Amino acid sequence: MTRSARRGYAAFNMKRVSITIALVGGMWFIAAVPMAEAAPCLMVTLTGTQGGPSVFNGQAGAGTLVRYGDDSNNCGAVKLQFDAGRGTNMRLSQIGVSPVQLNAIFFTHMHSDHTEGFADIMLLRWYFKGPKLDIVCSSDAVSALGFTNSCRRYAMHIGDAFLQSGEIAERRSEDNARLAGGPADLTNVITFEPKDEPQGVWSFGDVKVSAIRSTHTAGHASYRVDTPAGSVMIGGDASNDVPAPPRASSTSDQVERLAKGVDIIVHSTIHPVMGPDRNSGFPPPSFYRQSTATDLGAMAKRAGAKYLMLTHLAPSLGAARHNRWNVPGGPLTEADYRKAVEAGGFTGTTIVGTDLATLRLPAK
Repeated sequence: MTRSARRGYAAFNMKRVSITIALVGGMWFIAAVPMAEAAPCLMVTLTGTQGGPSVFNGQAGAGTLVRYGDDSNNCGAVKLQFDAGRGTNMRLSQIGVSPVQLNAIFFTHMHSDHTEGFADIMLLRWYFKGPKLDIVCSSDAVSALGFTNSCRRYAMHIGDAFLQSGEIAERRSEDNARLAGGPADLTNVITFEPKDEPQGVWSFGDVKVSAIRSTHTAGHASYRVDTPAGSVMIGGDASNDVPAPPRASSTSDQVERLAKGVDIIVHSTIHPVMGPDRNSGFPPPSFYRQSTATDLGAMAKRAGAKYLMLTHLAPSLGAARHNRWNVPGGPLTEADYRKAVEAGGFTGTTIVGTDLATLRLPAK
């Protein structure tokens, strides 16, 4: 944890006091009396819900903001961003969150629809001369085809285009207090080797983040945030280790372990209508490496979750085509996704993701 982060948390964790003045035995006494601690709270906001690299109806790319605090700061003492797809900065600005306020960014994997907004975040943080930012992700992972997925290298080179264009030099000529290396100089990359059991990867006072290995691309990881106000699991694009049927489920067994007893599950999903048996034309390998809404409903039920937030929807609500493929039967509605989840047996609350959909614990 950075020094500035420790100072910020210490300030947040200080006990509040009130001044009480009383007349006792003819004499006035002034005493500091502790006030009741403000109730802790957790907020989860979908900063982008677009499924895949395409764009539909102005949706931002995949991302989830987790905020923790108490009623006095509107759950905003700690702000964690999980994935940062295109338009993340714009969505954050709509809820009054600046890139400088983020405590850490976590990546599930290196697909562009989960990472495109990172450069935007880091350039603005650099422009405002913010402190270093923890970037948490899996260590370099070699795929079955021999290429390497590297979050570390991505973060280290995030400012290269701006260095090459001359923008960094231009803006430093106006204010040389900005770091010469550009946005990459603000990254504090923390990598871990994803395992089949949960492991702690980041903590900040009462906020604990753990991760687990999951299947989608080499190095894919899923995360869980535990706080005194509640817990949330972010699955990313996880799917089952078995790449295609026959298999018990499309969801990840590891993610289910991570989600056990969690309050909220946030997970990307594909609707069964895009399956090979529905003649959508959607490539079977791409379909099988996502979790279906029905199987997510079954997993959420087994895990004991209270809320299921569907995101990264494939297809998007109201879209007649997903990427290049027609949606069999026409555009889907929220009701279509809810029906698919309910078919898996989930009886909790399902939130079919739209950008900036927000869930607060406890409810207010």
